Amino acid sequence: MERTYRAWAPDSAPVYNNPDRLYYPRQPKSLAGIAVRSFCLGIALTIGISSTLHILLFTSSPLWRLPFFLASLSTFHFLEFWTTAAYNTRAAEVSSFLLTANWPGYAIAHSFATLECLVTNVFFPNAQWAPFHIGKLVCVAGFALTVIGQTVRTVAMCQAGPSFNHLVQHQRNAGHVLVTSGIYAAFRHPSYFGFFWWALGTQLTMGNVVSFVGYAAVLWKFFSGRIKVEEEALVRFFGEEYVDYRRRVGTKIPFVP
Repeated sequence: MERTYRAWAPDSAPVYNNPDRLYYPRQPKSLAGIAVRSFCLGIALTIGISSTLHILLFTSSPLWRLPFFLASLSTFHFLEFWTTAAYNTRAAEVSSFLLTANWPGYAIAHSFATLECLVTNVFFPNAQWAPFHIGKLVCVAGFALTVIGQTVRTVAMCQAGPSFNHLVQHQRNAGHVLVTSGIYAAFRHPSYFGFFWWALGTQLTMGNVVSFVGYAAVLWKFFSGRIKVEEEALVRFFGEEYVDYRRRVGTKIPFVP
């Protein structure tokens, strides 16, 4: 009886010796995890946009603000991963979606904002929260800030490429360069500027007074502290070149020079 033998191949090696293991389920670069999150975010975005348009076009309900928030969040988290995957490919991981970043504080903040919007618009639908009856103007301004903030952050991540990282780097990598052109010529930390005003814009659009104040206070404290720590590292990396850049270009975040 003839025997057949299976030749050894990399696929038959133990998982811990397989260079592809990072892409397996429940691993940092899990392709299955990335696919599931992208699929869910796509569904959430579709529901958010379609529900917002339906409520605006066919009803007089102010509750369109809730699916608007869902659409804004879905767009933000998808673009966080997409820009990383497209322009800083080696750094792209499941965590690049930022869905669990600063957990659980991040989730609590958005849950509170959703609850505030729901309660105020269900129980006080005709209340005027903005002074001088400028509620519609504030809402439009909030939408504009949301779009501008998202655009600035996404463009910043694209232009920085491999020099952008979601975590503050304390050691300079080989490909880390100081980007001072393009959008970085107008904003010293455009990704922080973008998220700061994106977040406040969503709360203005939703008419959330309490959440707006809370978001502003928490984000200002977070970014002012993070910028201080990050810039200490950047001065070590680039010396006088960064000191000069910091002197010339501001952050455009209030009270953060």
